[in-house]
Amino acid sequence: MSMIKCVLLDDELPMLGYLQALCRELEGIEVIKSYNNPLKFLDDVDKLDFNTCVLDINMPGINGLELANRLEGKAIIFSTAYKEYAAEAFDLDAVDYLRKPYQLERLEKAFGKVQAWLSNKNQVNAIYVELNTNLGKSRMNTNDIAYIAVAENDRRDKEIWFKDGQSFLAKNITFDDILERFPEGQFCKINRKTVIALHAVSYYTTQWVSCEIASSKNPIQFKLSEQYREHFMSLFLS
Repeated sequence: MSMIKCVLLDDELPMLGYLQALCRELEGIEVIKSYNNPLKFLDDVDKLDFNTCVLDINMPGINGLELANRLEGKAIIFSTAYKEYAAEAFDLDAVDYLRKPYQLERLEKAFGKVQAWLSNKNQVNAIYVELNTNLGKSRMNTNDIAYIAVAENDRRDKEIWFKDGQSFLAKNITFDDILERFPEGQFCKINRKTVIALHAVSYYTTQWVSCEIASSKNPIQFKLSEQYREHFMSLFLS
């Protein structure tokens, strides 16, 4: 599941503060920054790491509809007290449209639509590979893979974990061989014992990378070794 990294814009400070408070009550939402001045946001936009914007339509200097046209590749949730803007908002392929005053349940529903939008945006074309496994020849969709780890019993084998919680043991194969067969730029070695699927990453820092699989209640965390850090960052942020 993709982390929603959100920027909030509303020229009314009380409404902006209320929106921030609602976002803090929702899981999986990180508010990167909040603005009550859209022109200040435009000055900063290239320096911000975000994928979603909750955008008031009626603002001085530049309105939200004009601003949205400059946010290519971002999920947009429009907000306004005036229902007559709804048609224009959806003409701009907005993910959702909120009427003020904000309500927690309605905001949560909007972010649910954002999550679906981000997942669809990040989905890559299915590529199948065939490997020798403990079950024989196995054909697998690389989109379904979360991570690959060195097997505990025999380092020559690699345990391939899928997002649904299942795993296969790939027999007598190196990480280099796996990366050569798998889609270029979609998998990355992050330490000597782990290769991770970039589409499965849920959180990362300069020290750790985590992903989620169905069989684990909490995200699984892996060390991001210094020798692989720069390559991981370049692939993940490209």
